[in-house]
Amino acid sequence: MAHLVTLIPGDGIGPELAEAARRVLDASGVAFEWEVVDAGEGVMAQYGTPLPDHVLASIKRNRVALKGPITTPVGEGFRSVNVTLRQTLGLYANVRPARSIPGIESRYENIDLVIVRENTEDLYAGIEHRVGPDAAESIKIITRAASERIARYAFEYAVANGRRKVTAVHKANIMKLSDGLFLESCRTIAAGYEGRVEFEDRIVDNMCMQLVQKPELYDVLVLPNLYGDIVSDLCAGLVGGLGVAPGANIGTEAAVFEPVHGSAPKYAGQNRANPTALILSGVLMLRHLGETGAADHVERALFDVIADGRAVTYDLGGSAGTSEMADAIVARLTAGSAVSS
Repeated sequence: MAHLVTLIPGDGIGPELAEAARRVLDASGVAFEWEVVDAGEGVMAQYGTPLPDHVLASIKRNRVALKGPITTPVGEGFRSVNVTLRQTLGLYANVRPARSIPGIESRYENIDLVIVRENTEDLYAGIEHRVGPDAAESIKIITRAASERIARYAFEYAVANGRRKVTAVHKANIMKLSDGLFLESCRTIAAGYEGRVEFEDRIVDNMCMQLVQKPELYDVLVLPNLYGDIVSDLCAGLVGGLGVAPGANIGTEAAVFEPVHGSAPKYAGQNRANPTALILSGVLMLRHLGETGAADHVERALFDVIADGRAVTYDLGGSAGTSEMADAIVARLTAGSAVSS
């Protein structure tokens, strides 16, 4: 039976990346039925919102979505579609693996980190207002329920994937109540995994330094929303940048898979964008759907194309376009027998 999946192409470079990822996933041997729905700047004139109700309804109905990047204006315009999706659908866990890929130049080797970011509160709750004409205030929300939920997700992820350690990242030395509650919640959950998964904590600024100096010491990181956003980009930088950084947003009723990078509107329609991050997000989606064999098959084909270096985009040192790189991955997938589990 085919998996019903909502496909949101996005805007900017999103549509061409989405087409590349869809062709690769269709070549994996897994049957998909794609429900394509549009969101972002391109639908504002028609619907008055970048996130029409029928898009949310599609995700709720299918429970799984693959999403291209969507433009969020800086300092003006509509609020982030990504944040709205996560809060509306209860996608409380943002999971961003950062792993070294052979053939991608980086200052580091053998990086294997997983960032688990709380996705629904903190400063991203969107509670902010002007305080007179020359000041503004944002309110940081940290709750025990959300903190324990994300900590439990991080430990369950570690157990399910054979990871050795979870590190809670915070600023509880200064924000003793809010980040203090987050750290306390993580410690409470960690006690239930004692003897199975190691636990430690790090202050966020020190964590950034540690990741640059000795990333091999870390494994799974669990963080509040804002720190998770920043540290996950740092970790992407350790393995080659946002162009190779996938992401998953997981809730109890739905999951949305998307690349970490933005929509790069100035490159839209030029067939230049690197599809790796969205394809790897598709790999995360395959694993979520239980198609682990196909996920491994797609990942191997992608990594082989990158290591070969002849059919990769300019940012990876090649001269291929988005569609040509997808062609090369599809060719490797179809050369052998597709694997599905």
